[in-house]
Parts: sequence; structure tokens; C-alpha cells
Amino acid sequence: MRKLASTAAAVLVCVLEVSAGDYSAGVGKFRADREKSLVAEDGWTTVVGLAWLKEGDNRAGSDASAEVSLPASMPAHTGVFTLKSGHVHFQPAAGVKLPAKDLVPDKDVLTLGSVKFFLIQRSEKFAIRVKDSQAPARKEFTHLSWYPVDPSWRIEAKYTPWDKPHVLNFNTVVAGLQEQDESPGYVAFVRDGKEYRLDPASDGSIVFRDQTTGKATYGAGRFLDIDLPKNLKVPGTVRLDFNEAYNPPCVFTAYATCPLPPPQNRLTLPVTAGELMYNGHH
Repeated sequence: MRKLASTAAAVLVCVLEVSAGDYSAGVGKFRADREKSLVAEDGWTTVVGLAWLKEGDNRAGSDASAEVSLPASMPAHTGVFTLKSGHVHFQPAAGVKLPAKDLVPDKDVLTLGSVKFFLIQRSEKFAIRVKDSQAPARKEFTHLSWYPVDPSWRIEAKYTPWDKPHVLNFNTVVAGLQEQDESPGYVAFVRDGKEYRLDPASDGSIVFRDQTTGKATYGAGRFLDIDLPKNLKVPGTVRLDFNEAYNPPCVFTAYATCPLPPPQNRLTLPVTAGELMYNGHH
């Protein structure tokens, strides 16, 4: 019996080791995929411009006087974006091989050479976001830095739905710009005997900060994506894996509109897991 018990214990240790190895490999894949997405041809390291549109005509081009500034590789006068009553139309300049069209935010992309630009909407404001696959940030990208994988930061949390509609209000890195999202409920988890709460958005994204923020991790906070329960109206459990916490886009480009953590998502503990600062970027 003693031999059987020792054999069973050895098998259990082996299974646990394999399981831990599989988990670390999974986190490693997540991190590798994140690097690939950042340096993809339309990744965040390619974003080189963001121009907020005024009502009426907004000239676009590489000319210094253009309201929508485009890279030097683009024509001096590329075209005109006209904002009228919440609708945006693009009209190319003579000789520029781009289509004239009404633009739908985050859908219609205009491409010329290595440059892409498209319409985004934030609250009631409209802007043109510009990407260039030849951007210096993409060419000079170095590897991300992470805390070592720590399975203790893979936490089972309790999900509690709100009893009435709940709105998350975010300030952003753009002065004066605020964003809103719905929150279906809150999640609560225990660390070192103390309970903490976070409010996720409707898509399962959490914008948070903690006691490492501005020290080992980025000063504007980090993001964490979770899988919410299928039925959002009843209590349940969710998994928070802080080993997959990651930096917002504004770490890699000055032309992002990153939301900042709302007061209820500012944790009073150090989350020593996930992505660290990138090249000392505070």
C-alpha cells in the first residue's frame, strides 16, 4: 500500500508539473502574439497621426498648413475631409489616386503607398487616424518586458451583476475627451486575505491601475481582458489572469485615445504580474 501511495504521489507531481508547464506555455504564446500584433502592418507602432476634425472642410496632406497632417511621403495636397452634421466626406485632390466617398468610422480605410488613414469617432468628436508601415516606432521596436509568469495571479473571481444599468465613465489621455461604456456587473477577488473589486466594460475589458503603476509598470495603468459569463444577469465566476495584463496603445504612439482607470478600478495592492514598462516609458 505504501508503494502504491508513493507511486500515486509521483504521478500527481508529474501531472501538476505538466499542467504548470502547459500554463506557462499558454501565457508565453499570449505574449508572443501581443508583440506580433504591435508590429503588424497596421499595428499600434504604425500610428503616426491623429487629427480632430472641425465642422466644414479639413485639408489633408504633407503640407505644413494642412489640418490633417500626413507623412512626408504623401502629396502636399492629398484631399479634403468635410465634416457636416456628424457625417464625413473625403474628396481627393486632383491627380491623387484615392476614391471620393462618405466615410464610416473604423470601417473605410484610404490607402496610398505605405500610408493608411481612416475616420474614428470618440463621443461626438471625429478624427482621422493615420498609419504608416514605415513608421520609425515600428522599425525600431524592441521586445516587451514582463514579470515572470506567476500562477498565483491566475485568480478565480466572483461576478455580480448590477441590479440596474451601470455606466463606466473614463477620462482619457486626450485632454477634455471622455468616453463611456456599459458595465454588466463587477468582479471581486481575494488576495492575501483581502477582497478587491473591479468594474469590467461590456466587452470584458478592464482598465486598472495598482501599486506598481508609475514605478515598474506604465503610469496610465494597464488593461486586462476577461471572459464574462454567458448569462450576464446572474452571479457567476470569472477568471482574472493578471499574467496577461498589458499596456495601453499610448505606450507605443502619441496618437492614441487611451481611457484612464476609473476610481473604482484603482487597486490598493501591487499587481506584480503582466507587462512592464516599455523602454522606460512612463
